[in-house]
Amino acid sequence: MDKPAGKHTRPPLERMLRIHQALQAGEMPTARSLAWELEISDKSVYRDIEFMRDRLALPIEFDASRGGYYYTQPVDSFPTVQMTEGELFALLVAERALQQYRGTSFERPLISAIRKLERSLPETISLDLSRVEDAISFRTRAETILDLSVFDSLAKATSARERIEITYKKPGNAPPEKRRIDPYHLANINGEWYLFAYDHLRNDLRTFAPSRIKSIRKTGERFSPNRKFSLDRRLRDSFGVRSGQGEFDVVLHFDPSAADYIREKRWHPSQKLRELRGGGVEIQMKLSSLDEIERWVLSWAGRAKIIRPAALVRSVKEAASRILEHGTDAAPADHGSND
Repeated sequence: MDKPAGKHTRPPLERMLRIHQALQAGEMPTARSLAWELEISDKSVYRDIEFMRDRLALPIEFDASRGGYYYTQPVDSFPTVQMTEGELFALLVAERALQQYRGTSFERPLISAIRKLERSLPETISLDLSRVEDAISFRTRAETILDLSVFDSLAKATSARERIEITYKKPGNAPPEKRRIDPYHLANINGEWYLFAYDHLRNDLRTFAPSRIKSIRKTGERFSPNRKFSLDRRLRDSFGVRSGQGEFDVVLHFDPSAADYIREKRWHPSQKLRELRGGGVEIQMKLSSLDEIERWVLSWAGRAKIIRPAALVRSVKEAASRILEHGTDAAPADHGSND
């Protein structure tokens, strides 16, 4: 009679590792002895051995005279995860890239998963990574301050399709207001977290910043997301996360001092570059909103010239005027020469 399975049955990989150890040591284990030790049925042992032999290509045979299993040739290690040195290095670089998830509910399980992968690597792979932490790092310009309990509740509600009520504080002096939302999708875009959700107050899909959510209350209701929702489609014509209803053909000219920076990146899926005389470059994009491109143009401090549309020219001029109005008449400090 099979030994009854215990309350905490070992995972399949752990069971197969124990079978491997017994075979490697030449113990000639039987299906019955393995089933008893691992607290599983004989059938489960047969399935594990079949998987090891047929899928992992381990040289397992059955000795009818002794009624046990054995390896027909030496096996140095269990073939868990096979990785090249380049893949291992990439794995550790990915771990360094977790900076954008620090402080969120994703940080601990992600690090745990990477640690498990590292422990399962074959002993034959070696790589000097003693200085990888000094050689590679990831930094963000400004780290978003998140309420971890709010973010964790938000992530769980999004995953479980739970309708929630949030208290949301929009930028400015407006007081916080309650919103009843169906959280569709959490996305990290350019290092910033955003929630895309159906807002029952506005009867429309809206974008929320988790850092502005002050509280979350479960409603006990569930929802089914609109099948037409696609994050890629929603952001296709936006320059960041804001999507609008307009259609703008944006053309900018960058002078030679900024042209190489423009050539080095894909700023938008629709972009087209054209070389200009003198070393400058033209970029063309089709956008649905001008809000974010306005701030981007201003960030180039005069090295970008707007060719079209006229609406973007006006909005940038107005923004530049406001900057000048808020400036001071103080003379710049003399920092001396740098000879």
